[in-house]
Amino acid sequence: MLRTMCTQDGMTWLLNSPQQSLAMILADRGFDVWIANIRGTRYSRRHVTLDPSKPEFWNWTWDDLVMHDLPALLDFVFQQTGQKIHYVGHSMGTLMALATFSERKQIDKVKSAALLSPIAFLSHMTTALGVVAAKAFVGEITTLFGLSEFNPKGDAVASLLKALCAQPGVDCYDLLTALTGKNCCLNASTVELFLKNEPQSTSTKNLVHLAQTVRDGKLTKYDYGNAYFNVAHYGESKPPSYNLANIPNDLPIFLSYGGQDALSDVKDVETLLDSLKFHDVEKLHVQYIKDYAHADFIMGVTAKDVVYNQIVEFFRSNQLN
Repeated sequence: MLRTMCTQDGMTWLLNSPQQSLAMILADRGFDVWIANIRGTRYSRRHVTLDPSKPEFWNWTWDDLVMHDLPALLDFVFQQTGQKIHYVGHSMGTLMALATFSERKQIDKVKSAALLSPIAFLSHMTTALGVVAAKAFVGEITTLFGLSEFNPKGDAVASLLKALCAQPGVDCYDLLTALTGKNCCLNASTVELFLKNEPQSTSTKNLVHLAQTVRDGKLTKYDYGNAYFNVAHYGESKPPSYNLANIPNDLPIFLSYGGQDALSDVKDVETLLDSLKFHDVEKLHVQYIKDYAHADFIMGVTAKDVVYNQIVEFFRSNQLN
């Protein structure tokens, strides 16, 4: 199963040529590939009772993806195939997986996990645009947008982005680099195709939650802003933390991160690895790629040789789990 960022749909895994796209590489190696979409993106805007034109549809954060969406996906694929799942997550897809595994939801249906550009912790990210955006999302933006859709291609968000890009030290001339860091290995035509399709909608509340993670340096559930509302939702004055030490120590994990990644900063990955310090040594495979930034892991022309072949080998070595 393949999963990526909250403002991208599953097509991101197929933007490169078939010889360079992880989904096609896995399929060619005999794996049954399922590509998942995060709610709110173009292929995940249906609901049995709610309409995406209404604010109620967008009243969610990644907590809901952890509690409901990813467990439902894991269960669905397992029921369809009768086999445990090799999971691949990039960016937001790693956050969802780590939090879900820590809650032990459907963990018995997961065979192994490959986590690319993990973002469980975000307090050291170096992207100037990301930093000013995070400050905005825990401030006035909550009253500006409420709980509704955050549409990157809408007028309101375009105005916000223009204001953020005007901040000192923020250069949005190359928007992808401004957000992800200096990617080493992207094909210009692939980037052009990416920008035609992405980014896509998510909930404003979800971005507020991510901004809280940046601000607080902790991995916790959504903070409702005051003790009364937190008690109403959680029974305590502060939002509970996701304890990554609860992830089963024998779950095979392949973790790959880059030295130029402005979102998944090396220091934050080190914090994540410290949370996994009691993981079985033979079950945790860590790959550091000095020249890679955030987008290189899903669109890099060298990713097949540098990362994907290692993922295939990792999955095959854990096929009997």
